[in-house]
Amino acid sequence: MSRAVLLRDAVALVGRFPALAGADLTVDRGEVVVLAGPNGAGKTSLLRVCAGLLALSRGEAVVLGRDLRGDASSVRRHVGMLGHAVALYDDLTVAENARFFVRASGASEVRVGQALERFGLVGRLARTPAGRLSAGQRRRVALAVLAARRPELWLLDEPHAGLDAGARSLLAETVGEAAAEGSSVLLASHELAVSVPLAHRVAQMAGGRVVDVSPAARAVTESVPGAAGGRGPQADCGKVPGAALEVLSSPPPPVSDRGGAHVA
Repeated sequence: MSRAVLLRDAVALVGRFPALAGADLTVDRGEVVVLAGPNGAGKTSLLRVCAGLLALSRGEAVVLGRDLRGDASSVRRHVGMLGHAVALYDDLTVAENARFFVRASGASEVRVGQALERFGLVGRLARTPAGRLSAGQRRRVALAVLAARRPELWLLDEPHAGLDAGARSLLAETVGEAAAEGSSVLLASHELAVSVPLAHRVAQMAGGRVVDVSPAARAVTESVPGAAGGRGPQADCGKVPGAALEVLSSPPPPVSDRGGAHVA
């Protein structure tokens, strides 16, 4: 099975701080891997390295067959990242935002309507300016964009945050379908009980390194409350998971009118 992600001794600095301090990880095509670990373990930094948004200082990073040390930007059209904050154009409607970000990624708009309908973003809500949405609704828009784009690699940072039970079920279905179609999913989450059942493997992080990788079935048994023989959350693992990539994880560029955006 071919690799979607290969990290070897990956070191990445944020300022002078080693956010990644020699991380090793592989993710196969069609595989779902949950990143577990406390705050500050390096989960978000690892996602950002895979997205080509955080440069390596040392080591190797190959994502979708592309060496990120040489040209990190080349991978971005093939990757979709959902960050902690969802940056949408507040004066554009839900439907306008979705079409813009899918088009900006180079993907076809043909699946936008279907994705919006699936995530309950239709009718009056589809015509609502993004600035009037709740945090959970904004997250639904971001997930609909990813579903419409169908990237080869999904990078999800706390994807369950702000979602109600119905949206969480939709997220689980969408992740499962993406993996079945051959996409890979790397998911960081504090919510092991809902994240681990989506995964094939769980990678435990601490101090900017991957310290353990185990089958998801074992992680469920050992870490999820109520599982057979489970010990409940542990101190070290209770905190788990082109343009359209940037828009979901950083502020959007200024809009000159309702039809587009200035590109710096």
